[in-house]
Amino acid sequence: MLLGADNPLALHALVRKYAEIAGAITHARSTVQKLTADLSHIEAAIRLLDASVDISVIRPSRPSFKRSQKGEVTNILLDVLREADQPLPPRTITERVMTRRGMCIENAVELDVMLKRVRACLRNQRNQGVLHPVGKDGFAQLWDVVQ
Repeated sequence: MLLGADNPLALHALVRKYAEIAGAITHARSTVQKLTADLSHIEAAIRLLDASVDISVIRPSRPSFKRSQKGEVTNILLDVLREADQPLPPRTITERVMTRRGMCIENAVELDVMLKRVRACLRNQRNQGVLHPVGKDGFAQLWDVVQ
């Protein structure tokens, strides 16, 4: 018997996901190479202008608001709720979405913006029949996936 013959759809999905992740890794490596080359050129230009500048003291800055692709937040939100063992309030969902996207949950401005986006996604998914509110935790509405 062939491995995976009992579950051809699952096998196909896993092979497709493997190819997707492998492609993302290849793309990320080429991006890192390009950024490294760009950084080297900028460092050389800095040294041309002032050779006494100590490049090692320049601290990397973090980009602010990470832009998302269409549907990315919704997909992560749905994954978070599917993986949770109980219904979750919007703030917890927001923190988990931000963590998965590599965002800083300590940044109050980013957290507030993302919380508004998560609430909008929750309402939209409720209207589509994908999610439903299941009760409250204090003032916070708890959300779960429709079974």
